[in-house]
Amino acid sequence: MANGWFERQVGRLLKQSAEGDTISTEETDARSILTMLEGLGLAMIETGQATNDVEETLRLVAKVYQLGDVRTVVLPTYVMLQSTTAGGEVRVESARQGGGRLDQTGAVETLIGRALRREVSPAAAVAEVARIRTAKPRFGPVVSLLGHVILTVGFGMVIYPTLQAIWVYAVLGAGVGALVLLARRFTGLSSTVPVIAAFGVTLATTLLLVHVAGDEPLRIIAPPLVSFLPGLTLTIAAIELTNNQVIAGASRLVFGVAQLLLLTFGVFAATTLVGHLPTAAPQPLLGPWAGLVGVALVAVGFTLFMSAPRGALVWIFLSLALTYGAQALGAFSLGAGLSGFVGAVVVAPFTRFASHFRTSPPASVMSLACFWLLVPGALGFIGLSGVAQGGAAGLHTLATAGISVLSIALGAIVGISLSRDAGRLARLARRGVSRL
Repeated sequence: MANGWFERQVGRLLKQSAEGDTISTEETDARSILTMLEGLGLAMIETGQATNDVEETLRLVAKVYQLGDVRTVVLPTYVMLQSTTAGGEVRVESARQGGGRLDQTGAVETLIGRALRREVSPAAAVAEVARIRTAKPRFGPVVSLLGHVILTVGFGMVIYPTLQAIWVYAVLGAGVGALVLLARRFTGLSSTVPVIAAFGVTLATTLLLVHVAGDEPLRIIAPPLVSFLPGLTLTIAAIELTNNQVIAGASRLVFGVAQLLLLTFGVFAATTLVGHLPTAAPQPLLGPWAGLVGVALVAVGFTLFMSAPRGALVWIFLSLALTYGAQALGAFSLGAGLSGFVGAVVVAPFTRFASHFRTSPPASVMSLACFWLLVPGALGFIGLSGVAQGGAAGLHTLATAGISVLSIALGAIVGISLSRDAGRLARLARRGVSRL
């Protein structure tokens, strides 16, 4: 998709050159800017940005490049642009399926920052977008698999930290990670991999591992399936809905629920085959330090599995630790359902503040990791699986998951507003001081 998109842009540029006698210089420049906006929009939605943020960014870039009459419509899988200055041409382009890696996310945000400062020409921006979209991951498949194992153990330490369960998380994380890497190579299998993974993990847990790890099997099943849990998708959907992006938010919400249903079907098929989900005696939980260790492991696993940029590990850990601490404080003061609000409020201000340091990655790299840690998808998966088994507790957990998603979305909106207002106040303060 990326190569095809770039080839089409080259063809357009060649056609514009051939029509140089009939197309004005102003129109040619407008078309080049429109092509740049198209590429930036595709790159942003492929790296998991909310459609309202994409539209706002494209309008700002268009203003910087003095293309004031551009019209933008952004959906989770499409970008549509039109400009009368560019001859009224309508651009409609579809994005690739699947989220981008963290190194791509960071590179896209860096490019957007350069575009907002008008430090890059439209043609150079188009070439850079094509390079980012086709770039190879920083880590190979073996390191990515290791990252998935560490990520699974880290989430397990956050959700259900027992000594007996650690090696269970590692074994299951390795199996699911191998399926994820296989699906990356054979994209035709991507729609069936969540079902296969949930079925295999549930079967292995109920037949072999639950009596070792203890407690309810669903607590053991959720961490290995973390790469399939649509927590980030559901959170972005809620953000879009609260920003009046009805079509984008509703379609993304349906997609996230469909992902949960696929996982639930895998669990239901395995439990139907076995006959029931056995429950073992709970094992003693590790101390309060286990959560912080889990956060550190999540940071390492996330860096390796999602191919984070160089030097990002320390900053990802700091942002995750702050988010985890804020969420724990929210759970203590407001309850589990609203804890995500407190955790999400601190994400945008901290990541924007940290991004000003020279060694820090772009803010979006850290914020994506934070929203993964908030794991509303894990709650939704456990709730839907409980409903599939006819449990009343599953309905309660599912309701809690829905409240968590909304609270995280509202917290993110409040945090973004606070960080933007703080930025405006800082700029006004600097202007006031400069006038003295």
